[in-house]
Amino acid sequence: MSRTLTMGVLGLGEGRSIISAVLNSDDWELGCICDLNEALCKERCREFQVENYTTDYKEMLADDTIDVIGIYTPDQLHAAHIMMALEAGKHVICTKPLMVSLDEANALLEAQKKSDKHVFVGQSSRYFEPLRRQHEDFEAGKHGELVTLETHYISDSRWFLERDWSRADGFSWMYNFMIHAVDLAAWYLPDIEEVYGAGIVSQNTKAYGMDVPDTLKFLLKDKDGKFASVTGVYAAPTLGSAVQQNISCTLRGTKGISQGGYPKLKYYTNFEPLQKTAALQTFDDLHSYFFRFEQESHHAGEYQNYIEHFAKSLQQGETPKPDLKEGIHTLAVMEAMEEALKTGQVVRVSEVLAGRNIHLK
Repeated sequence: MSRTLTMGVLGLGEGRSIISAVLNSDDWELGCICDLNEALCKERCREFQVENYTTDYKEMLADDTIDVIGIYTPDQLHAAHIMMALEAGKHVICTKPLMVSLDEANALLEAQKKSDKHVFVGQSSRYFEPLRRQHEDFEAGKHGELVTLETHYISDSRWFLERDWSRADGFSWMYNFMIHAVDLAAWYLPDIEEVYGAGIVSQNTKAYGMDVPDTLKFLLKDKDGKFASVTGVYAAPTLGSAVQQNISCTLRGTKGISQGGYPKLKYYTNFEPLQKTAALQTFDDLHSYFFRFEQESHHAGEYQNYIEHFAKSLQQGETPKPDLKEGIHTLAVMEAMEEALKTGQVVRVSEVLAGRNIHLK
């Protein structure tokens, strides 16, 4: 029997979208919202006409009416906030990236096992309509056997470098941006084993006094030899999303091909019987569902799709995906990518995991 789940939201910047998602879903109710910034708490209360907020995360965790904690805090705090939620007996939905390193992976795996609660990674791109439809078509066999795929996240995001916090030690275009494209590749190649890549730091990034690769390309190969190319460009001009989607995934199969992306609600397919030109499906009627705030800056519809997936999975006794183990494997792929950039060599994901004594099977 289904029941409504109650979410507590931690972090009210990006958390703005998840609040909207919860309030518009029949599967969810909003419990408490929480942020260290009390002024932001009050702003969100006014915006969404809610009352229950706190600046103390422990107070929210002590609330027995809350089933799930939605974590939308700065990336480097995710591991600690997930751990606290699990120890409090709460399910967790955490925005990407799950963590910024694998340092806490084993501790989280142990805490998750002990709590018997679910940890779900909010990889929102999977839940944007064109990419969601693409996966449905893949699962239905319309592509035939997968031959290869290409993903990218390309965005002129030099504005990001104007923020003081982005220039702090540890900033990475890979973890803040490229992880969307990596996750899409891992969705279709869940057993990525070998990683090779190259990256450069453009003069545009060096102008900010930073030495962080902003232009990257990788080949990710699975245990069967299938591979994905993953591209990221973040500090150079783009053609604009009308010409080249910011995020894109192209699946090439023995029977057909498709391409979905973000932010345009367009989906291109060429399935049997094959045509010379791909067919185009548009979902413009869903624009207001996905983009609820100014200038398409928040895409709350994706968040609503994934929290409803989470709720339905629990109702059906299934594990919501991507789960903790899948999230950790993706981080191992990311760590292998970083090592490949440093060494110029092929790096094996299994060796990254073994070096950390992480066991995901």
